[in-house]
Amino acid sequence: MACNRLMEALNNSGVKAKMLVRDKETDSITVAALEHQWLQQWRFIWERLVIFVHSRFSKKHLFEIDIANTGADITQMQEFKDADVVHLHWINQGMLSLSDIAKILKSGKPVVWTMHDLWPATALCHYVRGCTQFTVQCNNCPLIPGSLASSVWRRKTCMLRNNTIHFVTCSRWLMNEAKKSALISGMPICSIPNAIDTHVFRPTDKKAAREANELPVNKRIILFVSQKVTDKRKGMDYFISAIDILVKKYPDTKEDTAIAILGGHSEDVTESLSLPAFPLGYISNPQQIVSVYNTATVFVLPSLEDNLPNTIMESMACGVPCVGFKVGGIPEMIDHKKNGYVAEFKNADDLAEGIHWVLESNVPEDGENALGKEAVTKVHRCYSQNTVAMKYINVYDEALAHKHYNL
Repeated sequence: MACNRLMEALNNSGVKAKMLVRDKETDSITVAALEHQWLQQWRFIWERLVIFVHSRFSKKHLFEIDIANTGADITQMQEFKDADVVHLHWINQGMLSLSDIAKILKSGKPVVWTMHDLWPATALCHYVRGCTQFTVQCNNCPLIPGSLASSVWRRKTCMLRNNTIHFVTCSRWLMNEAKKSALISGMPICSIPNAIDTHVFRPTDKKAAREANELPVNKRIILFVSQKVTDKRKGMDYFISAIDILVKKYPDTKEDTAIAILGGHSEDVTESLSLPAFPLGYISNPQQIVSVYNTATVFVLPSLEDNLPNTIMESMACGVPCVGFKVGGIPEMIDHKKNGYVAEFKNADDLAEGIHWVLESNVPEDGENALGKEAVTKVHRCYSQNTVAMKYINVYDEALAHKHYNL
């Protein structure tokens, strides 16, 4: 999604950009797909099978790591041949192997790689969860037994040897983490946030949005959004605890506040919440998602580890103040008590206090919500298509100059 938004921003800024994907689900001519879909599925299965065997047939971390042992050679595709710059994003789960990336590097074309997590700077994992091995060399990985991590680390080291990749992170937090990696030490790294189309994600009428989504019109709405709401990393356990604390400390909340949950498995958590909860399920249509955001009084995302969550950016663009933990790139997005609330990490009491503060502060001022207005201003200033596209164009120019003139 972030890659697609950047492509649109670049095209709108005079750069001819196309996106190559493993699975094409659109008719857009700016999106190209890998050939032989059956082969892509086999590659996906083969990588999981290898990980499953190395995990001693445990499914526990099966989708938390990637080894890039199989993928497609894209260097013979016309889209690749036409490109001045090759820009990698999230290439895992059978799209590109380390060997395929090595071929891209050997082609002589400048390569930019946006890190949406730490995988390019570690052996296997996307989030290190406090592990520091990647600062020296990944070896005994806590996610998988045996020597697989050290093997993949060596392959990545060989791939990068005598090559330069211009890395971009979506948050300053991720940039600082990536700079600790021994794997990409010495590589150019900068931070550029994701872009968002503020013509799509924008404030609309709350009453109409609530009616469209069958939510209470006369109550304050707390919104939680995640692709899979039961994902531990997204902090649902802390959200449930915070809601319990909120209701006990401020009993009136039970009468005038409800919760909306957007995402897969949303129906699995509603009974655990001490406020009336409405599971909205998984939605992929952007206009429907915008409608859901506009139902909210406050958006809460207590992630335990996150880069620059699109959901917070989308919520702010719709004029909804946010509450999240002080972790990852979240404090870069939410300005504490200006357009939302940044709670102390893993502190359910402070999270509850933040939700209450926004609910009480989120009062219309001259027909407009002051916190929501600040949130929209922040998005337009920092995350608009034009702002982000211009920063990436500078990176492309630097990559081209380095490749052709060794500058």
